[in-house]
Amino acid sequence: MWASILQHAGRHALLCGEALALAILVGAPLAALGAHRPALRAPLLAVAAVGRTIPSIALLALLLPVLGVGTAPALVALVVLALPPIVVNVDLGIRGVAPAAIDAATGLGMNARQRFGRVVAPLALPVALAGVRTASVEVIASATLATFIGAGGLGDDIVRALQTDDLRLLAAASITVAAMAFAAELFFTRAARALEVRTS
Repeated sequence: MWASILQHAGRHALLCGEALALAILVGAPLAALGAHRPALRAPLLAVAAVGRTIPSIALLALLLPVLGVGTAPALVALVVLALPPIVVNVDLGIRGVAPAAIDAATGLGMNARQRFGRVVAPLALPVALAGVRTASVEVIASATLATFIGAGGLGDDIVRALQTDDLRLLAAASITVAAMAFAAELFFTRAARALEVRTS
């Protein structure tokens, strides 16, 4: 049993890690660009709000005819699920930077790129990480549904346990998913606190 759990946990972690990394690569730059551009910010946040209302299983069903079964539709669905909290929190973090800090950086002769890299980004990072933390927990939990389109992960064990009425396997797989989600939340929470201490 545990060999299956460990194997599927590795697959689960890889799928979630890839989805989270892609969501950060896409969502963070978009949110940074839109933070002070109302023409981009409004539609971006509107799309993010809509994205939060789409059930994961419905998204998988919509992607199935287009991408087929396997990793691709699961990865796209998890990226879409992870984007809203990342976009919203990066936007909040950047817009929450005190104008006085930006004015001080300007007074020191920094250009726009330097201000963003040395002042805005470090100050916004703790809030942005809170969005990544939320996204990571949602992705880890939702990735169990990937089993329905053949993408593997701990959902395989959960479905098999339900089919065979194996309560031990069901408990082990469910606890493993919960432990992974808790570990991700703890990691990003501590990272955000450490950054807050460094920037305070």
